[in-house]
Amino acid sequence: MREKNITDVDLVLVNFLEGEQRSAEHLARSPRGTVPVLELDDGTFITESLPIMEYLEECYPQPVMIGSTPEERARVRSMERFIDLNVLLRVIRLVHATNSPTGLPPNPGVAERERELLPEALAYVDSLVGDGPFVMGEKVTIADCTLLAAFNFANFGKLPVSDEFENLNRWFESFALRHL
Repeated sequence: MREKNITDVDLVLVNFLEGEQRSAEHLARSPRGTVPVLELDDGTFITESLPIMEYLEECYPQPVMIGSTPEERARVRSMERFIDLNVLLRVIRLVHATNSPTGLPPNPGVAERERELLPEALAYVDSLVGDGPFVMGEKVTIADCTLLAAFNFANFGKLPVSDEFENLNRWFESFALRHL
């Protein structure tokens, strides 16, 4: 929303540390207790980041964040899905398996598996970022937004990204400043 300068959508924060995701109020918006959730003008709700980003892209088409051509959109969506499934999801699993902010018990087997697989995904994205400002080149895309979520959750979970991923760490320092 910040990248698109959307200011007419109210933000409601859900405090997971205090269990607000299990409140009746939040469960009415998201029966599984997940975030994010976007409430539409007709009172219905959209859950999950990708459908929300795509909806906002259609409602607020500028700046373009999914691509201008079918080929660009396919490449951006493909990279967003890769980052979601291979970086963000692994970070989430690793944080919850080691030091869950919601109180889940440690799971050394899951933690070991994610520690084994995450570096390969990070290396791939690091190579794509290269010296560029964004994941997909010169323009910010939804792939950057999903990667930012991964880095933010890693930081929240006290899971630093290795210094060997110089491009990603540079990207994060620069991109995170856009969202302060």
